[in-house]
Amino acid sequence: MEKRIRETELNVIFETCRVIGQALKLDQALDTILAILSSSLAMKRATVTLKDEETGYLVIRASHGLTQAERKRGVYREDEGITGLIFRTAQAYIVPDISKEPLFLNKTRSRHVQKESISFLGVPILLHGKPIGVLNVDRLFGDEVPFDEDIRLLSIIATLIAQFVSLNLQVRLREMKLLLDCSHPGKSGSDTRDRVFMVGKSPSMEVVQHQMEKVAPSKASVLLLGESGTGKTLVAKILHELSTRSGSPFVKINCASLPENLLESELFGYEKGAFTGAVRSKAGRVEEADGGTIFLDEIGELTLPLQAKLLRFLQEKEFERLGSAATRKVDVRVLAATNRDLAAAVAEGSFREDLFYRLNVFPIHVPPLRERKEDIPDLLRHFAGKISQEYGRNIAISRQAMSILAKYDWPGNVREMENLIERLVIMADGDEIDMNLLPSYLSEQGGDNGAEQPLSRIEEIERKEILMALERNKWNQTRTAKELGITLRQISYRVRKFGLDKLIENYRRGA
Repeated sequence: MEKRIRETELNVIFETCRVIGQALKLDQALDTILAILSSSLAMKRATVTLKDEETGYLVIRASHGLTQAERKRGVYREDEGITGLIFRTAQAYIVPDISKEPLFLNKTRSRHVQKESISFLGVPILLHGKPIGVLNVDRLFGDEVPFDEDIRLLSIIATLIAQFVSLNLQVRLREMKLLLDCSHPGKSGSDTRDRVFMVGKSPSMEVVQHQMEKVAPSKASVLLLGESGTGKTLVAKILHELSTRSGSPFVKINCASLPENLLESELFGYEKGAFTGAVRSKAGRVEEADGGTIFLDEIGELTLPLQAKLLRFLQEKEFERLGSAATRKVDVRVLAATNRDLAAAVAEGSFREDLFYRLNVFPIHVPPLRERKEDIPDLLRHFAGKISQEYGRNIAISRQAMSILAKYDWPGNVREMENLIERLVIMADGDEIDMNLLPSYLSEQGGDNGAEQPLSRIEEIERKEILMALERNKWNQTRTAKELGITLRQISYRVRKFGLDKLIENYRRGA
């Protein structure tokens, strides 16, 4: 028995180490690791829960044996449930029987607590000695094997997961360092052209640069408009760095990433006892941004009740924490961004007109790459040079590959371009990125037809599940959201993200 366990452990560790090639695609790597645990140990359910940098909540980043709806329900505070306990104490935890453990919250609702006798255990994911997440699984080896064997193997896997997360973190820090090196108050207009997404001299980007130089020193609210991946977040950071508030916090919150009840407390904070589990008071993100800038990304995804509260905050710079009657006042500049047509949203009644005008004091449209084709070759060369230098290499793009890449419409824009070039730099054997390295969807013909950006494996699964749920509910988004256990706002966001809105329109037209 012991020999068999050791062989199984070694096989799992070996197969997990082989996933290192996927390390820069964190979601894909985590998904593969959990699949290895499942195939090698017949594991039924597992989750990798990581702390979200923007919200501070523990959210399920990868899972096995859970539906998308169950996974979306897995959001925890640090002081909540077994997951929060493991994270908070940085210690492993064993539950011999979940039906007898009050700390087991079953938030995903994936287990029949009263009907199943399930052993559940978890270990912290530690990076530099500090917890960044939790790896939870149902029993691995069976009742005949001590729990210590499960914990030992999981701790090794958690260590490998931490290294994958570390690689991704280093890439993000590299990007942030580049931004901070290039973005300082007092930079001239010519200097701003060296910033990552502004490489090139197309007329549309000249307009953006001029607008930024004009509005950055002011106190005006700015609404950044444009498709996903065009660089709206980077524009917001540069506006902050070029303002008189550059020495104060820049706080970002994604309005589409949290359910409505959590988003309100995340924005404005809460008092102890405001809701079940609120064991202490917590300041919101607007308080954290006092004296600086708050950036509200995906502002078009806010529900109408939250829009009303945000409007009052924008007008008065006053708010109350959840569960408190005390009015608080802060000094923050508000920047917002959306890829939606807010004017159309106002017309259809899903976005408040008064809030739109309050946000739209100074709109800046960040153009997609297909509208500044002349910038694409310079951007490609910029990323190839920057990324190859980071990897200690000297890699250029061949003439044939450049021709293909320059014709592509880049629906994922600058974000897609940087990610692809990084992958190509890693894959290149010599000192050149040649056309034989390019993915199949990039071809001489495909460059002109605006081929859509491929989805990740997890996104493909999510898209398929949402599509099937829509079909079951006759394309009614309200009923679909209820079935999947998410909000109408969240289902609407995913419908647009996965391009399913056209299918809904066709159904309504009787197509």
